[in-house]
Amino acid sequence: MIELLASPEAWAALLTLTALEIVLGIDNVIFLSVLVSRIPPHQAKRARQIGLFLALVFRILLLSLLVWLIGLTEPVFTARGLALSWRDVILIGGGLFLIAKATHEIHDEVEAREGEEEAASGAGSAFFWVIVQIIIIDMVFSLDSIITAIGMAQDLEVMIAAVVIACIVMYVSSGPVARFVAEHPTTKMLALAFLVLIGVALVADGFHFHIPRGYIYFAMAFAAAVEMFNVLARRNRKKTVR
Repeated sequence: MIELLASPEAWAALLTLTALEIVLGIDNVIFLSVLVSRIPPHQAKRARQIGLFLALVFRILLLSLLVWLIGLTEPVFTARGLALSWRDVILIGGGLFLIAKATHEIHDEVEAREGEEEAASGAGSAFFWVIVQIIIIDMVFSLDSIITAIGMAQDLEVMIAAVVIACIVMYVSSGPVARFVAEHPTTKMLALAFLVLIGVALVADGFHFHIPRGYIYFAMAFAAAVEMFNVLARRNRKKTVR
């Protein structure tokens, strides 16, 4: 451990991996923000805390199972000449889940049936299903995140430290992001479109067609910047009317 603290290579790996884990955590934060926007505020905070705690637990648990995790990348069967591993299957399943969930949410937003569904399902039931969905997608994002970490760092301590720091950043940022999404309905639609994009990228990765994440995050950042200008414009118009 002392050798790692005195190693410039270990610090460089920690900084690089932490930055990457934070970027990868954006997907998780967006998904959490969209989900908790459908439940009462007092439950939303608890759901965010549970979701991010589970994200941290899943990541550390997967790091402790390195040998098993690396084995997930070994091909297990071939479909039409394409060798798929369990990691590929999980990414494809998680990506399809994200696409289906985001599409369903978009449909509900367009049809304006959110209030009816919440009243019908009940607050307790809605909270339970939010937690179930958080667990499912946490496992997918954690798997992708930790396999990336294994490829970038050699020391388990460095990987755990990067994951813990990234989860703390996710926790701090999740509250403001969730409030912003709840207060501005148009940003929720944008966030749902992001989830569809992320789901497509996960499915593509599962079929060994890698879409550079830089392109995806640039598109997300550009769209978010445009939406910020729209929010400011609407706010200024309201002030002018008053």
